[in-house]
Formats: sequence, structure tokens, C-alpha cells
Amino acid sequence: VAIYLLIQKLSQSLAGRPSSRARAADAAVEPEAVVRRQEALAAARLRMQEQLNAQAERYKEKQKQLEEEKRRQKIAMWESMQEGKSYKGNLKLNQQEVESGASTSSAVPKSKPNKKPLRGGGYNPLSGEGGGTCSWRPGRRGPSAGG
Repeated sequence: VAIYLLIQKLSQSLAGRPSSRARAADAAVEPEAVVRRQEALAAARLRMQEQLNAQAERYKEKQKQLEEEKRRQKIAMWESMQEGKSYKGNLKLNQQEVESGASTSSAVPKSKPNKKPLRGGGYNPLSGEGGGTCSWRPGRRGPSAGG
């Protein structure tokens, strides 16, 4: 039995060696494939970097436009203040113009439905009236408090 197990171990180890030799032979043939794979990977990274750079450039331009718009609004607000006009109303008008210019679709303003208040008008949590059925009152102060 021991000799039989020894023979099986040796046959398995001999069977494993040719596969490792085949792997070594494949590794000797694969350098071109490895080089091609690395070049393709480098090209993909380059494309992704170019896309990222383009996105960053667009973001910078958008930020510049926003800064310029804010600067214009501040200038308009300052001028309206110098003329003695209400600058807040002027600012709201400018924002509405920007929003209407930005949205090309015909936007219908939403009307607020008449909502009833969640609680009655007489509700005051500090008075203890009009709340609910539960009411909390502090206990008497005195030396007889347990503890």
C-alpha cells in the first residue's frame, strides 16, 4: 500500500512538471501580447485623461461665466443703490430674466393650492391650551423629593 501511494505521488508530480514547462513556453511567446496589452492600456489612459482635461476646461469656463454674472449683478445692485432705488427688487428682476433666458421651454408657474394649517390657530405649546389631551406640569418642589 505504501509503495502504491508513493507511485501515485511521483506520477502526480511528474504530471505537474510538463504543465509548468508549457506555461514557461507560453510566457516566452507572450511578450508581444503583453506589450500590445500595455500599449492599449496606455492609450486608454491617455484618452481618459484627455476627456478629464476637457471636462475640467468646460467647468472652468462655466465658473468664469457664473463669476462674471455675479459681478454684473453686484454692479447693477450698486448702481441702483446709488440712484436710490430698491436694489432687492432689481435683483429679483435680474434673476427672473436670467432664469427665463436660461430655460428655453415654456415654463408655467405653479400656483400654490390653498393649504389649511396643520394645527388650529389657537395652538400655543407654552400655554398648555388648545394642544391635545395630554398636559404636563412640573411637580412640587420641596425637600421630600425621593432620591
